[in-house]
Amino acid sequence: MSTDLYCVMGHPIAHSQSPWIHTRFAELTGQDMLYTKREIPLDHFPGSVQAFIDEGGRGCNITVPFKFEAARLATHTSERGLLAQACNSLTFRHGEVHADNTDGIGLVDDIEQNAGVSLKAKRVLLMGAGGAAAGVLGPLIQAQPAHISVANRTVHRAETLVERHLALALLHNVELQAHDLKGLEGQFDIIINGTASSLGGHGVPVDAQVLAPGALAYDMMYGAGAKPFMAWAHHHGAVPRDGLGMLVAQAAEAFFTWRGVMPPAAQVLAELRTHIGL
Repeated sequence: MSTDLYCVMGHPIAHSQSPWIHTRFAELTGQDMLYTKREIPLDHFPGSVQAFIDEGGRGCNITVPFKFEAARLATHTSERGLLAQACNSLTFRHGEVHADNTDGIGLVDDIEQNAGVSLKAKRVLLMGAGGAAAGVLGPLIQAQPAHISVANRTVHRAETLVERHLALALLHNVELQAHDLKGLEGQFDIIINGTASSLGGHGVPVDAQVLAPGALAYDMMYGAGAKPFMAWAHHHGAVPRDGLGMLVAQAAEAFFTWRGVMPPAAQVLAELRTHIGL
């Protein structure tokens, strides 16, 4: 039997830890698979996906900036992928492209399982309204916090994202609102940074008054990019956390979809932190 092929596609992609994670998942679960990374030219995403399929590829993860394109490319899309309108995981079966978004379940799992913080009945601030925020809002709502504010520099984008999720919020009895980043009132138990501020090295886009005492301040980035936000959170008495656990947990969900076995994500997260020194 030939080894099954998987990869991660993005631009840039050199920094990606996904090959290390999935290779370790495969080792620990006895799966015969090869997982690599591919840097894709910005205007060649559909063709690159098709080329990988032609090579026998079974599935791939998608990172910035192709998550919206991945959603449009799919022939079948999961409910959470449809809600996000952005996908980070593709599965190729019988000439069809199945798309999913595992970012949100990865975030919720890392917050509730690894960080030990329940989202239920909490006040949550989600900063950003791009692909990162779109991918996690649905699962955040399903975790049943009391309130979620989606705040963005361009409030119209936040309003559009909130409108798309209103029916789900109503179903789960979650108060859901859109705000400008500068127009926030009250304090939040959990603050999630899904903006590009970490990527761009910019300052934290909100005032520290939004932090409730002992709040969890979560940056969806990890490594050097997350350090300014985490330092800000620590300085103001919040509990900082980076997105490395989210990365591993979303990868585990994709691996389960592809291989039918759930890998030991907590073990791999601990090993990865040692491996990269975080």
